[in-house]
Amino acid sequence: MLTALGVGLLIGVVRERRHEPHVSKAGTRTHALVAMLGYVSWSLGTWPFVATVLVIGALVIGGYQATARSDPGQTGEVALLATLMLSALAQQNPSLSAALGVLAAALLHAKQASQHISRVLITDQELQDALILAAAALVVMPLLSDQAMDPWGVLQATTLWRIVVLVMAIGMLGHVAQRALGGRWGMPLAAFFSGFASSTAVVVSTGQRVRSGHSDALPAAACALLANLASLALFAGVLGAASPPLLVAMRWPLVLAGLGLLLVVVLALRRIEGDGAKTPTGRAFKLTHALGMASIIALMSLLAAWLQHVFGDVGVLVAALCVAWVEVHAAAASIAQLIQSGGMTPEWAHWALVAVLASSAVAKTALAMASGGIRYGLTVGIGFGVMVAGGAVGVMWFV
Repeated sequence: MLTALGVGLLIGVVRERRHEPHVSKAGTRTHALVAMLGYVSWSLGTWPFVATVLVIGALVIGGYQATARSDPGQTGEVALLATLMLSALAQQNPSLSAALGVLAAALLHAKQASQHISRVLITDQELQDALILAAAALVVMPLLSDQAMDPWGVLQATTLWRIVVLVMAIGMLGHVAQRALGGRWGMPLAAFFSGFASSTAVVVSTGQRVRSGHSDALPAAACALLANLASLALFAGVLGAASPPLLVAMRWPLVLAGLGLLLVVVLALRRIEGDGAKTPTGRAFKLTHALGMASIIALMSLLAAWLQHVFGDVGVLVAALCVAWVEVHAAAASIAQLIQSGGMTPEWAHWALVAVLASSAVAKTALAMASGGIRYGLTVGIGFGVMVAGGAVGVMWFV
């Protein structure tokens, strides 16, 4: 009873504070009484509760018809019915009832904030991206099969689509965080969140800023390494999606690799100046990029499985190292799927992942040299070298 009464009072207080003093609406007393009615009627049985719902529903409809012209919204009516249902739920699960009551009160209280977010802050493109992400995660994914789609049993539709959703979700998260924090954090923030989409693109773009004289080499290299720190986080996410046991085994090597990158970033950022970045206003993610990554993962997984079938573990390593020059996450996923299907031993997989990081580091260092010059490229290369060394030490000591 106390839980039901507390939920009614909480929602009622929030609703009453939203009204003008001279406006008569369902407030604290009404919601508290409805909560008591819901609790008591449910305790008396199903039919008393049904009768209470019908009576309260009739009153809600009548009240809405009387005020529809001056106040066409239905939030108050829905809140009253929610109070009734939550008070009944308090009989069966008081904790859940209280939690939902607090959530309902918070939503009712956040009217202005929610309207500002939906009408002002969120653009049409961002809303479209959010709907695409929701459809991909909640509609498409449950429809996919867990059955293998290839002769070697390494491709599963759910695993590939989980990668697509992961890339889109991380891109959305980075976009929202950058919009919320604004552009005053400059290049480091922009580079870090852009790294979730394409760390290679960040390496090249920051190098071009150095060559054009818009940025110093050390701060730009720090931004490129921050992008690759984000890419390393996505690397871990891909491993977790494709093979959770492999991620658990590689947790310390990945942590040490990330700490190595972060150390070089901190040392380089000490020289950074206020070289700002604009707040993003475009799309939160590119669906084509996510689908492209999944396609590359599928193709390279098949290639790695075929090479493993023909040449053994050496064939998989050769394929992964080649793929890492273009897409490090695809190479990681191919190794993870092979160990998940039993096509590679864990010992080989651990060192193969370190080799993948090293191959990607070599490729990105070469791009940094070409786009930003020797000083920029050397700083980026040092950061990557420390990252690979950290991963190798982690495999030797902790795996």
